[in-house]
Amino acid sequence: MTENDNFSNNENPFNIEEELKKLPASPGVYIMHDKHDEIIYVGKAISLKNRVRQYFQSSRNKTAKIEKMVSRIARFEYIITDSELEALVLECNLIKEHRPKYNTMLKDDKTYPYIKVTTDEAFPRVLFSRTMKKDKCRYFGPYTSAGAVKDTIDLIHKLWKIRTCTRNLPRDTGKDRPCLNYHIRQCSAPCQGYISEEEYGKAVAQALEFLNGHYAPVLTMLEGKMSAASEEMDFETAIEYRELLSSVKQIAQKQKITSQSMEDRDIIAMARDNEDAVVQVFFVRDGKLIGREHFHVSALTAGDDGQIIGSFVKQFYAGTPFLPREIWVQQEFEEMDLISRWLTKRRGLGVKFVVPKKGQKERLVELAAKNALLVLSQDKEKIKREELKTIGAMNQVGEWLGLSRVKRIEAFDISNISGFESVGSMVVYEDGRPKRNDYRKFKIKTVQGPNDYASMEEVLTRRFRHGLEEKQELKGENQNEAFGSFTRFPDLIMMDGGRGQVNVALRVLEELGLSIPVCGMVKDDNHRTRGLYYQNVEIPIDRHSEGFKLITRIQDEAHRFAIEYHRSLRSKGQGRSMLDEIEGIGPARRKALMRRFKSLEAVRDAGIEELASTEGMSQKAAESVYAFFHSPQKENQ
Repeated sequence: MTENDNFSNNENPFNIEEELKKLPASPGVYIMHDKHDEIIYVGKAISLKNRVRQYFQSSRNKTAKIEKMVSRIARFEYIITDSELEALVLECNLIKEHRPKYNTMLKDDKTYPYIKVTTDEAFPRVLFSRTMKKDKCRYFGPYTSAGAVKDTIDLIHKLWKIRTCTRNLPRDTGKDRPCLNYHIRQCSAPCQGYISEEEYGKAVAQALEFLNGHYAPVLTMLEGKMSAASEEMDFETAIEYRELLSSVKQIAQKQKITSQSMEDRDIIAMARDNEDAVVQVFFVRDGKLIGREHFHVSALTAGDDGQIIGSFVKQFYAGTPFLPREIWVQQEFEEMDLISRWLTKRRGLGVKFVVPKKGQKERLVELAAKNALLVLSQDKEKIKREELKTIGAMNQVGEWLGLSRVKRIEAFDISNISGFESVGSMVVYEDGRPKRNDYRKFKIKTVQGPNDYASMEEVLTRRFRHGLEEKQELKGENQNEAFGSFTRFPDLIMMDGGRGQVNVALRVLEELGLSIPVCGMVKDDNHRTRGLYYQNVEIPIDRHSEGFKLITRIQDEAHRFAIEYHRSLRSKGQGRSMLDEIEGIGPARRKALMRRFKSLEAVRDAGIEELASTEGMSQKAAESVYAFFHSPQKENQ
């Protein structure tokens, strides 16, 4: 693939008319940018030359929504592909990554749970999973209820005593004692060799049959064991089997037969108004309706219902690992054959679209459409409230600061580990929602001790210098900077502090030649945000407003992310004290030194005699500590 290298800048402004003449008659993806260089639309074309030109031809009949989008295009770029199918895949990936404003977009970002059976192991496990990978394991789902998945896994552990530990078996057999699950009779303890691989495999095979929907053998087995226990007057065991029997019946009853055919299929239909749409999906597995889910869709530029369904199908199946054999849809759409070929290639088996015209099939699609209409009418107010909490809250923060556009906010926080090491966190919010893929964490390298200002200066310098360097690298490779990891700069920087932290950020930005608004989240005596510090003024904010609630969420998220990093460092043994590096200083002497001197800096400033007089310290140990801190290398740090 190749990409054009025409970028908008002051020296070489983008000339749309000239660039239209350069478009190739090749398949590919085109990317529209506004004056702020935000990606506002992504599309694909068999011929880039013909498709992109259509947007700028006055003779073409365009809807008011399309006209509005075109009026905001400041520049475009394109990526050439070898085929229309390759362009389709790239289009899906770019839409998912950048979420352009004028694309028909899923508002829901849902991931579905799966049951994963690690059949690639000698002693397989049954696990909860949010992803379905291309490995040798067996996956069941997707399911719409995470709670139901967990209940099913618990039931499988009780019925067949499948292990839950992460031990490498049979290599680690007998190396440690059996866990609690063995003692409560929910594991057969293969880790101790109490069950053979063959017998364990039989139990796993039965569990797989159960997950495939074959409940009758399990019910028969449990009824037999319950009766046998009752005859032997073992009523406690009989009650256990009765409860297990009840659980299996409950799971079996949730599976409603919708078709005599045992095919896997999804049933898709929608309802819409002027601005929004709701798409309803029924999930049918082995002829059984296992669940349903609805999706809110923003359809700003969508013309007809077919465009909405087509866009939904591309986005939904681009992020869903399980692909059914059939997909029933409400009506035909433009790229149905192409998408069918794409999904077939992904699945490795045929995937076909069906538009039911009569009978039971049509009634099921109509049922999905009725459910979509019901959700659309009921959730309208809910959607408005959600937008008020997200985009509305971002706009409110922008109004307080006098900023016309706040789409992306980056917030930074510094936290100490045991008073010796510091870490920095960067969290990102776009349109009022956390964008966790853009979160970054920093282990402080140049600052000794709990110096928040110096630590923050290091974090900000590393973050924005890395972004500038990455932009230069991408430009040299004729690549779009939007595809970099650090190249997207915020519309607003939020600091977890007042004037001091803001001034540190402004100084770093000035040194790097950047102009980005910076505000501080000022706290009261109870460590709660009371206002924003911006341009040397503290701006009071309404504590009951959605903007205030958003600021609080951002502040809490930055702190949470830093604490999470702390824990990971400790678990990896990276949060050790510097004193542990000194010969002759073990845990007891380290604790004694910290009890007396309170901080690492005080230990460093102490003389040999002071150190030697500390409980548990010898003259030799004191000299080692003093020499460690006063070596030429340490003095220069």
